[in-house]
Amino acid sequence: MSDFFSEILFLVQRVSWLTVLDLVLVTAIFYILFLVLRETQARILMRGMVFLVILISLLTTLVNLPAFSWLVSTTLPSLLVAIPVIFQPELRRGLERIGRAGSGTFTLRGATFNLEVIESMIKEVVQAAARLSAFRQGALIILQRKDDLYEYENTGVKIGAALSAELLLQIFYPNTPLHDGAAIVVQDRITAAACIMPLSASGVLNSSPERQMGLRHRAALGISETTDAIAVVVSEETGAISIAHRGRILRRISADKLENVLLAFFKQQAESQERASIMHWVKKIIHLRDKQE
Repeated sequence: MSDFFSEILFLVQRVSWLTVLDLVLVTAIFYILFLVLRETQARILMRGMVFLVILISLLTTLVNLPAFSWLVSTTLPSLLVAIPVIFQPELRRGLERIGRAGSGTFTLRGATFNLEVIESMIKEVVQAAARLSAFRQGALIILQRKDDLYEYENTGVKIGAALSAELLLQIFYPNTPLHDGAAIVVQDRITAAACIMPLSASGVLNSSPERQMGLRHRAALGISETTDAIAVVVSEETGAISIAHRGRILRRISADKLENVLLAFFKQQAESQERASIMHWVKKIIHLRDKQE
């Protein structure tokens, strides 16, 4: 035990300002990674990996374990390759967020975010969900937010039509060519239908007491895990309305509650856009003032 404390004391005595800078840089890198992976299923896995790396580093530094140190140094390069592969969707989303942050505004396919258009879109979606629920017609409606869903649109049939509750009802009418799959909504337009969504592999539905939920609910959870989109699901068996976001699903909600939840999500997004826009103009004003001086 005395040797252990002497090793710690030796490490503390070697600390310099370069060591502190080194630790700050490493901490900043991990902080940025956690910001990129926040509100995703990979966040928990990332925490476990960081804890494991710290534990292994302490063991190899403070205790003389030659065989274990050799094993760690040998497998470390493969781990560095495996991490980007495991977190590929989350890292891509994070890089897209960083790219959008520089512009100071939020756009969808070049169209400026408009809260009035979004409120109109929500009313049409809620009206369609309520009528589909009453008729017990299954449906999966994906509402795009910041993350682009273009790659998922390519798996279905491009529409590009103005959004309306009647059109959604027609798309999801049983035995029609487009009813099987998801309809993607971008602002006030239905961009595609019969789209294939990634299925959830998180096991959320398996642990639910209602295990009869089928592929629509798994697809809703899957797209909410890989993007920031909101998925509205209508069960074909029970007519129940559900909503999935960030890998979580809210089951059996009424049409009024669905509208309130969607408005809360998009109003929060509008407020964050407004704050980003204000900061963008403040930075511009400061930059112009500095140039004049």
